[in-house]
Amino acid sequence: MDLDKALILGIESSCDDTAASILEINPNGSHIKSSIIRNQFNLHQEYGGVVPEIAARAHVELIDVVVEEALKIANVSIQDVNAIGVTAGPGLIGGVMSGVMFAKGLSASTNKPLIGVNHLAGHALTPRLTDRVNFPYLVLLVSGGHCQFLIVHSHHNYERIGGTIDDAPGEAFDKTARLLGLLQPGGPSIEEAAKTGDEHRFDLPRPLLNREGCDFSFSGLKTALMRKRNDLIEEQGGLFKQDICDLSASFQQAMHDVIVKKSIRAIDLYCEITNENPVFSIAGGVAANKKIRQSLENICKTKKVTFSAPPLALCTDNAAIIAYAAAERFLNDDYDDMTLSARPRWPLDNKKSAILGSGKKGPKA
Repeated sequence: MDLDKALILGIESSCDDTAASILEINPNGSHIKSSIIRNQFNLHQEYGGVVPEIAARAHVELIDVVVEEALKIANVSIQDVNAIGVTAGPGLIGGVMSGVMFAKGLSASTNKPLIGVNHLAGHALTPRLTDRVNFPYLVLLVSGGHCQFLIVHSHHNYERIGGTIDDAPGEAFDKTARLLGLLQPGGPSIEEAAKTGDEHRFDLPRPLLNREGCDFSFSGLKTALMRKRNDLIEEQGGLFKQDICDLSASFQQAMHDVIVKKSIRAIDLYCEITNENPVFSIAGGVAANKKIRQSLENICKTKKVTFSAPPLALCTDNAAIIAYAAAERFLNDDYDDMTLSARPRWPLDNKKSAILGSGKKGPKA
């Protein structure tokens, strides 16, 4: 695509954030002209987690609102937009369908190109949006539902070299927060409670830490914390505030230790493939954890690998990263048509067998 500049509308509705963004791409890079996010936190708070049916209904009510607001903040009209990018999976199917159907209708009514985006690609390509990183680079994608090391060879070529065999870190954070009576999402709540906690008080396991390779497991860590919590409740008749802080700190430290050691192995493996200006990036919601983020940056300094991490606003779900992933395809004249469908599961590396089971919805990762 040979254009001086182009405007991409991004739409995101894969979980509990309804988002829209206008991204400008030009020969000098990319510029986020607007990024609107409407969180559904208050709708799900009393249930202790996201309720898919409530989330889907909220997306239907909000999606046109956030798109209009994104256009207004960017000071452009829908006619100025060159393409429409929308999350087509993976995610909660009701939410993904809401976004896809809206984007298809908008595309048909405006005659704008339609581009279905893999939500994970949005996160994996974020280093190119923020730091203009060249291919190939290594990314650790850690979010509520996913955890994997990917060598990003191009905007459509991802090589998985490790991933979780059960829970993702964000999922483990959320479940642990529920066990401790903390607010959702669990990651920020655990991190805040850990600030005044003793990370050495409880000896929690580091699953798969000494097994070769780059795979993770976090289910046993969550179960071990639950047992420690239950023991305290039985001994004391309940949990004190300091118990919650100490359990949070111990859990976060165990999570940190596993992620850091596995990242060292992944970086070493990646550097065997390419040692020309190597780059390691972290993306996804857990990338906002300051302790984990700082340790990974220190590792990269030691190994003389460039560290790239998105600003906190681009770690969690947003439409700017979806717009950028769509822009990569737009620049290569790669579009979708009205047969685009919503996908609850959509691995980035479809050449390797799934780490997690397939089932009717297909492989998760």
